[in-house]
Amino acid sequence: MRRVEHVWGTVIGIDLADAGHEETLDAVYAWFRRVDDVFSTWRDDSEINRITRGELSIEDASPEVPIVLALCDEMRDASGGAFDATYGARAEVEPRPGLAPFDPSAVVKGWAVESAAQMLLDAGARRFCINAGGDVVVRSGSRSQPAWRVGIRHPWEHDKLAAVVHLADGAVATSGRYERGDHVIDARTGLPPTGLASVTVVGPDLSIADAYATAAFAMGRDGMEWLAHQAGIDAMGITDDRVVVTTAGFDRYRAA
Repeated sequence: MRRVEHVWGTVIGIDLADAGHEETLDAVYAWFRRVDDVFSTWRDDSEINRITRGELSIEDASPEVPIVLALCDEMRDASGGAFDATYGARAEVEPRPGLAPFDPSAVVKGWAVESAAQMLLDAGARRFCINAGGDVVVRSGSRSQPAWRVGIRHPWEHDKLAAVVHLADGAVATSGRYERGDHVIDARTGLPPTGLASVTVVGPDLSIADAYATAAFAMGRDGMEWLAHQAGIDAMGITDDRVVVTTAGFDRYRAA
């Protein structure tokens, strides 16, 4: 079973080997739309924009809001301030479409897709792949089932892959400038990062993998060194001068 829908300005596809989960897939895509209602920085009526305008208190917001706020705080502290969801509130930052005074977008997608994976597991699904614009969660169901092959997009040659990883259960997330330009800012400097064209993180949980990929990319040249000291994840970076850099354990995922 395969289902694809346009959500959050990207394409989210779900490949599901288990039959009989049509209603669960309906619920999953309804969840994705609810996440947009709560966290979209492009919609004036979203909860996150109403909070930043003072129209809605965090206490009265949806229960998911404090969860995402805590994840943003965790990533700000872990990255030494390179990732900061409050960057848009600074007086020196010029307003632009999609940049809210509080912008949790860099962590919301991974968190929401990981939550969707749990919805599928709770409904009895065992083997599936969720691909949200290149950020991927997979479950194999059992050791007897083959691992999933996940392609990592090439930063410059869009018809090619930079690498393919084998993953039975876990997540893959990539951050880079090749699709949306310099949309990631190093909050320490207020400038787009330099040194890395893309960063891909492999780990057990997409909410962490996605956030770490964004934070590492925001750090620029220091990002891969930072990732090498983070427990439970491995990563591949491609530098601006087209050199591939990996953490020590990344090659165990790389497909031949």
